[in-house]
Amino acid sequence: MIVEVLDARIPQASRNPMIGELVGQKPHIVILNKADLADPVLTKFWQKELQKTANYVIAMDSLHNTNMQGLIHLIKKAGSAKTKKFEDKGAVNPTIRIAFAGIPNCGKSTIINRLVGRNVAEVGNKPGVTKGQTWLKTKSNIQILDTPGILWPKFDDQQVGYKLAAFGAIKDTVFHADDVALFVLELLRKYYLNDLIKFARSNKEELEQISNPDLLLALTDIYGMRDDYDRFSLYMLQRLRKGKLGRVTLDRL
Repeated sequence: MIVEVLDARIPQASRNPMIGELVGQKPHIVILNKADLADPVLTKFWQKELQKTANYVIAMDSLHNTNMQGLIHLIKKAGSAKTKKFEDKGAVNPTIRIAFAGIPNCGKSTIINRLVGRNVAEVGNKPGVTKGQTWLKTKSNIQILDTPGILWPKFDDQQVGYKLAAFGAIKDTVFHADDVALFVLELLRKYYLNDLIKFARSNKEELEQISNPDLLLALTDIYGMRDDYDRFSLYMLQRLRKGKLGRVTLDRL
């Protein structure tokens, strides 16, 4: 079966548009990972939305090991029809083989380590940590194929690229941090104004009178970085990724 790991903060942008070709007729589980950092109302919405195309959808916080037993239960449930066929033929405790798929830095390796029970998949807070394909065994008669996080060749929408960059799926060295920071500021202003007010150490009236570029300049000064706008932009994005700007989901319908 295929276990697809999405970032709960960008569940649409973090979906590989070619996933359907990979899944085919196989059982398909979708994990909304890092749900503890996402907007809880929108996570529930996306769970229902994704259930239209996937067999099962589960929200998780792999870093803090929440809902791991729920995932194991879903894997066994999704594979029950096939394992029963093997058992009817005399097999004892047949192994369920699953392949994990997901973009870089979505927490896939952390989930795999939780399932295996030890650190077998290299983990990092930057994209491109997993380099090759590896089969891993667990204590639950589950065998896992760990694959590197992969991005598709072309983004049809520039906003998808901005969202992936905002949450670390694209290396910080390959995009202009201030462009992504301005994109994030616009969405925070629109959907998470109270969180932006807190981060900007400001108030609603002041924010209404300032443009996003001027706000970026002001924040750079407020946080003591003078004219180093790139440095502040990266700092802001790092705070966003760690949930320090609030529980933010940038994908909305």
